[in-house]
Amino acid sequence: MINFYPLFYITGIFLTIASCTNPSSNNPPFEVKYKGELKNIMHKGDISAKANLSDFKKTENLYALGAIEQLKGEIQIFNGKPFNTMVVDGKIIFDTAFSKKATLFVYASVKKWKTINIPDSVMTIEQFESYLGLLVKESQLNINEPFPFMIKGMIKSFDWHIINWKEGDMEHTHDNHKTSGLNGTINDRQVVMLGFYSNSHHAIFTHHTTNMHIHVKTMDGKLAGHIDNFILGKGMTLELPKLN
Repeated sequence: MINFYPLFYITGIFLTIASCTNPSSNNPPFEVKYKGELKNIMHKGDISAKANLSDFKKTENLYALGAIEQLKGEIQIFNGKPFNTMVVDGKIIFDTAFSKKATLFVYASVKKWKTINIPDSVMTIEQFESYLGLLVKESQLNINEPFPFMIKGMIKSFDWHIINWKEGDMEHTHDNHKTSGLNGTINDRQVVMLGFYSNSHHAIFTHHTTNMHIHVKTMDGKLAGHIDNFILGKGMTLELPKLN
């Protein structure tokens, strides 16, 4: 377990910590890969299939997120178990098989995770992104290479959406994606969130304003989809790939 410096955040100024070299970089235990690119969706309107989920059915320890082809739903796969969501007649429909194709698909195989307690002072999504970046710099992970992460526990609130793009609509904006299907805010719920962090994949699998792309599944099985914002609750944990 990694203990983060208790003074990582002082009067609005984040401390700078030198990056560490990953001794396992020559033989990493995981590799983040992707199919499709956000810039082609947003700027070219290309929402055609770029991956067939059935090709990944036998991939061990698979963690993945993305969007279903034609932007008709959200993809979430936790340890090889899909929990994908679509909107049909105004209702959430769940798909737990590898039966769909993806417009965007970001994935990695992770055998082991290490758990870190998130400081209670880290609450907003912006604070978490800064915390995560600094934490990784002092760990054995390579901050310049993409990596997956998970957040677990009782979240205070989160904004979510499940995309349901209208056929023929070419006006692709983040707001339009959020409002095309179902969206809302949920409070005080046990969740597991899967994210991918990268400082070099803007407009590829993260939007240009963030280094993170995050999806969520509530532990009661009633919702899964894309995260737009959140406020973390106390006692939540972060999981990062274990290198050895």
